[in-house]
Amino acid sequence: MEDSGSFKETSFSNGDVYIGEIKAVLPHGKGKYTWSDGTVYEGDWEDGKRTGKGLIIWPSGAKYEGDISGGYLHGYGTFTRSTGCVYRGSWRMNAYHGIGWKEYSNSDSYEGLWREGIREGCGRYSWSNGNTYIGNWKGGKIDGRGVMKWANGDTFDGCWVNGLRHGSGVYIYADGGLYFGTWSKGLKDGKGTFYPAGSKHPSIRKFSINSNDSGLSLNTEKHSAPKPRVKRSLSENISGISRSKCSHQISRRTTSLDAYQNLRDPAGDRTCHDSSSTVLQTFGESQSEASGTSTLVYEREYMQGVLIMERTKKYSESSHKNKRQNKFNVTPVKKSSCMDIFGGRRSYYLKLNLQLGIRYTVGKITPVPAREVRSSDFGGRAMIKMYFPKEGSQRTPPHYSIDFYWKDYCPMVFRNLREMFKLDAAEYMMSICGDSGLRDISSPGKSGSIFYLSQDERFVIKTLKKSELKFLLNMLPKYYNHVGKYENTLITKFFGLHRITLRGGKKVRFVVMGNMFCTELHIHRRYDLKGSSQGRCTHKDKINSHTTLKDLDLKYEFQMDIKLRESLLNQISIDCKFLESQHIIDYSLLLGLHFRAPENLKALAELPGPMQRPDSLPSGDDVKQGEQLIIPKGLLLVAHEPSFVDTTPGPHIRGKLKAHSIGDMEVDLLLPGTARLRVQLGVNMPAQAISKVDEDKVDASEVELFEVYDVVLYMGIIDILQEYNMKKKIEHACKSLRFDPMTISVVEPKIYAQRFINFFHKKVFPETP
Repeated sequence: MEDSGSFKETSFSNGDVYIGEIKAVLPHGKGKYTWSDGTVYEGDWEDGKRTGKGLIIWPSGAKYEGDISGGYLHGYGTFTRSTGCVYRGSWRMNAYHGIGWKEYSNSDSYEGLWREGIREGCGRYSWSNGNTYIGNWKGGKIDGRGVMKWANGDTFDGCWVNGLRHGSGVYIYADGGLYFGTWSKGLKDGKGTFYPAGSKHPSIRKFSINSNDSGLSLNTEKHSAPKPRVKRSLSENISGISRSKCSHQISRRTTSLDAYQNLRDPAGDRTCHDSSSTVLQTFGESQSEASGTSTLVYEREYMQGVLIMERTKKYSESSHKNKRQNKFNVTPVKKSSCMDIFGGRRSYYLKLNLQLGIRYTVGKITPVPAREVRSSDFGGRAMIKMYFPKEGSQRTPPHYSIDFYWKDYCPMVFRNLREMFKLDAAEYMMSICGDSGLRDISSPGKSGSIFYLSQDERFVIKTLKKSELKFLLNMLPKYYNHVGKYENTLITKFFGLHRITLRGGKKVRFVVMGNMFCTELHIHRRYDLKGSSQGRCTHKDKINSHTTLKDLDLKYEFQMDIKLRESLLNQISIDCKFLESQHIIDYSLLLGLHFRAPENLKALAELPGPMQRPDSLPSGDDVKQGEQLIIPKGLLLVAHEPSFVDTTPGPHIRGKLKAHSIGDMEVDLLLPGTARLRVQLGVNMPAQAISKVDEDKVDASEVELFEVYDVVLYMGIIDILQEYNMKKKIEHACKSLRFDPMTISVVEPKIYAQRFINFFHKKVFPETP
């Protein structure tokens, strides 16, 4: 050991050397340590550990300069690889974490948020070829809301999942055309509107996408009422080829965006706020204010990238004003008589109160030993009541909502129902009460109810009238027996019944239901079917991708496996008999259709081809390129294999179902390139949709290219809690069924049930010829 002033030099038997200040026998203060492999650290030490500011140089030529804590790269610093890749920003425990900027060796760059070494949150990624993405990331991939601008001038503003366009968005073409619509796994899927270059179109500023609307968190940390999100503009365009069917012309356009589609990268739950979004706003203003030479627009419908329908119409600013509330995702809540409760901050507090109450009561009832329900478990007196003061109490946690009273009806009954429906209590609470919170959705009907959707979309929460709550409580014993006896029942599943009383005595009642459209497949069309024709159609100008259509809008009849059809119709009959016994009418069958692209037209799909690979793309560290998507080859039933499908109970889980076509065995539905799904009654049911439109009545401006489609069906019986008023219901039935009230009196529920059953037996699911 040699003394060098206040510094000491120490050589170790393994070849390491330290020169610097020492406290006792440990490096402490300033010092330089050289390892035998050539690694060098020069900087601050504390009790033998590298802590403070320092410089590390590795034998490979890589170096780090910045904050160090306990031997870890921790704080702010710059890391430079020998390849020329540079990261400058925040660190945590040797990993990029927080805000940082990184330039890759191929000249790509990323600036934004990181989480444990992976792009997560808001950020901007710029490719060396001129493409740029600004938006959300998740797990190192583009995921969430974001704007992609290609070097050729095309721009997409919308939703992404796993590096692919997925959800609502707007594509702006460099030539000025726009396409507003929806995508699924990178392909146009569902309804949209195309505005050709040079045509008049609405200002893009009028449209917005909310990929995570009204998110709430149920923590004990302080919350503030949510502020309005920054609206970002959207858009899209096309360049074209045309095909014809009969005497009609159909314009079909391909997009250069599809040649670049699979840009894979991160996403996050936060909404990015970036001034670059003004590029789209400016574009929208200049284009919409220009005097377009064309007034034609094309309303289109796609399935997995294949155009199946096009309707030509003239665009006018006045007609478009009525459609501006179509926001491409979760639409605004309709106003009702109780809007004073639900508006603004009150809506935020109401949802937070609902989460607090459900977490409390589910947590309280779950540890109770399981037992059969008793008669005392039913009725309005079977309840858990609790007061939730803002500052907390011996039984309730402090919170940052407003004081409220909570009432949970029939807790033991609903606990048993959740177990009967195979729902885990912890998963149920996390779905509704997790950090992601609840979203507002609009009611498709005229009830005036307010609907909330859990962030994982498994559960729908609906507000009830007092009369509806009383009716459900009265019906609950028979409902409990019915769903226990028939595991394949199509009747809505109820998971909880609650009431919140706010300051001033305002009472809000809720029921938690399963979302039957909770599926990874895109639901292209929704129908509310009652088996009636009176007032059961939707005006074409009011139809968009989220419209729930009615009986007269259904242009198909469905054919399916003999055994599946028999089981379905038998269950509809059983459920209708139960509803009849409860003197209920006005219920509906909610039907969702997922269309599959015809196999012989898969070559026409607008494929999201992989992005042009940069010449010097580093492996493992930069943005991964997308994989080529496989176009589905149709529907295929195979024997059920639990190990091959997700058997996690969902909100619409049902019992066993067998198919005749594979020897009366339980079946899975195989969708090549998409998924393998378990087939259950009303869930993932394969069928063929056969068009039954009279060609003489078809609007010449609307062209549907195919007559038969492969479809996947989702269905359930809803609206069984309408206000019970026999006189009013009989008058309504007489109007739609055209009977004299004096001739049907109290047997009216029986007539409604029989008409409902016959409608599905003969019109919707007719027997195969």
